[in-house]
Amino acid sequence: MEKEDVKPNYNRLLSAESWSSDLSSDSCEYYQTEIFGLLPSSQAHRRQDESLDKVSWNPNVPLRDLPVCLQDKRDIRDRQQLQKRSIGSWDSWRRSQEITRRRLKEHVGGVISGLLPWSHTLHKIEGQFGVGVKAYFVFLRYLLCLNLLYCVIITGSVLTPTLVYGKSSSINGWLSFQNCSFKDFFVGSGFLENSPVFHSFYTPGNITTGGSQKCLNTPILFLLGMISVIFLSIIMVVRRTVVGYKHSWFTGNRFSSNFSYKVFCGWDFCIQNPQAATLKQNFIKNELKMDLEEQTFQQKVQQRSLKHWVELIFLRVLLNILVLVLLGSSFSLIYYAIWWSQSKCGNNWAVCLMLEYLPPITMTTLNYMLPHVFSKISEFEDYSLTIQLNLTLVRSIFLKLASLGIYLFFFINTEKFAEPQKCRENEFGKEMYKLTIFNLLECFFNAFCVAYPRMLLVERFPSSKLAQLLGKKQFEISFNVLDLVNSQTVTWVGVFYCPLLPAISAVRLLFLFYIKKFTVVRCCAPAQRMFRTASSSVLFHFMLLLGLFMAVVTLVVNINRIVPGQCGPFIGSGTVFNVTKECIMTLPHPVQTTISYFSSEAFAFALILAEIVILTSYVSRSRANRKAIERLKDMLVMCSSDKRFLVKQHSTIMRRQQRIR
Repeated sequence: MEKEDVKPNYNRLLSAESWSSDLSSDSCEYYQTEIFGLLPSSQAHRRQDESLDKVSWNPNVPLRDLPVCLQDKRDIRDRQQLQKRSIGSWDSWRRSQEITRRRLKEHVGGVISGLLPWSHTLHKIEGQFGVGVKAYFVFLRYLLCLNLLYCVIITGSVLTPTLVYGKSSSINGWLSFQNCSFKDFFVGSGFLENSPVFHSFYTPGNITTGGSQKCLNTPILFLLGMISVIFLSIIMVVRRTVVGYKHSWFTGNRFSSNFSYKVFCGWDFCIQNPQAATLKQNFIKNELKMDLEEQTFQQKVQQRSLKHWVELIFLRVLLNILVLVLLGSSFSLIYYAIWWSQSKCGNNWAVCLMLEYLPPITMTTLNYMLPHVFSKISEFEDYSLTIQLNLTLVRSIFLKLASLGIYLFFFINTEKFAEPQKCRENEFGKEMYKLTIFNLLECFFNAFCVAYPRMLLVERFPSSKLAQLLGKKQFEISFNVLDLVNSQTVTWVGVFYCPLLPAISAVRLLFLFYIKKFTVVRCCAPAQRMFRTASSSVLFHFMLLLGLFMAVVTLVVNINRIVPGQCGPFIGSGTVFNVTKECIMTLPHPVQTTISYFSSEAFAFALILAEIVILTSYVSRSRANRKAIERLKDMLVMCSSDKRFLVKQHSTIMRRQQRIR
């Protein structure tokens, strides 16, 4: 029998809001017996015996979500019916409205989730290839929906006002397809240069007449549309990152699900389709495989000696130095590729096309080869599979974003943008257009010219040495996610100079989904080692946030550096923001004073102080929630101690009965 002095004190776990969590579902069957008073949990909350009778009715919490047994839920429902008769008409109406709003919210959420495309396809991919591959396709679908939302904003605030109120010569000029060539679709020249794709198509025009024409015109709407796209991107990406971080923090390394729960409670008995049953079996198998691999690695780490640790740290330092050398070499190669692309090509269109695409080809080749090298290097560093993936992602995203930054920095400072007869905004938009088109061509070539022939070789000639050496490829999640982040960063950078770039990116992502689906289902084999996507999904969105930050910095620098030339909606303005100054000057004096105060240093100081107070309150709430989570975990431990105590008492009673017989 356990001693009383070694039992922990659970009084710190009690709170007015956690009464339902203190009672386990097993306690409801024996709460009237004598043994209930001997339970550890009963001794911890002996002073709350009447807590069930003091329950308050919260209509926002449905009965099915309460962590109590079925009999208690029936008692709560009966008391709710009695409360409806005793309360006033106003309270009854208010509570019924809260229930109606909650149910409406649930139905609307179900309808919206049902409208999401490719749900069945993602479920099938999850069952065959694991949650990691599914996370990639969910991320791709998220970017597709984001770009479609950008298209709606740009169509309403940029494209439609220009088509209706812009200059007719600019609008009708792009409809002539004379002297168009195959090269124009790849480099954005010819008739595309004067089309709605690029900046020069959007000309200034007044929507209204009179004094308000300086505040309601196409330049103002163009600027507001682009600012809306940037702010919407920041809100959506930050929200997605924060929500994923909270989920990964709760289900991180400190959270481990029981094997018995996954084996005995993981099956869905509502499944009737044999194909769905097979997918569910594969899903449970992949989950168990991940748990076993993590436990095996943790045991391996605990068995390392001090000598092994020293050798491992020295090896990791050398490998990180090698990574830095590879990154520096790749940056130098990209710089020289940009420099060579500025040389004259003559009248040979093939040579000109090759020189135009020399920087994208160099960047794509390095971004394809070096992540594989980084993946092999991470295997020698002896990390877990999830850490290997995250480390490869961090190194590869630094390579991709840094190479893109070098491309933007050195290309803007070339002589191509100094030529006065060319529209500088169009030239910058063409570079982003070429990167987007080349990314789609690279995905198509990789799927149908590399992965598919490799699969045919392995399936038709399995006994050949080359087929045995190559084998079926595995879907490399980290590299494909990096391609999505890199392409979306290009879209954000070029949206100001190529307004229809989000529409092109949406079409590209749509084709990319089916290309990658064909690659995964037809050309790839399931991974032999699984990994969890809790932390990796957060890293996906954090890298996307880094790309967004880089795009915002690039846009701000370019807008302040490039003086509006002889094209676009800001013709004749010293800077892009001069159109807002002209609008502010036409407003009444009190409004001008208010706007001037909002843009002053005094308001910025007050805003910073308010942000500090808000962040402090959120940090305090997060700490309180963290303590509450730890208390709930302790309550789960207490429930398990109750079960062990009952098993021990049951075995003692059985032995006594056997002795009496």
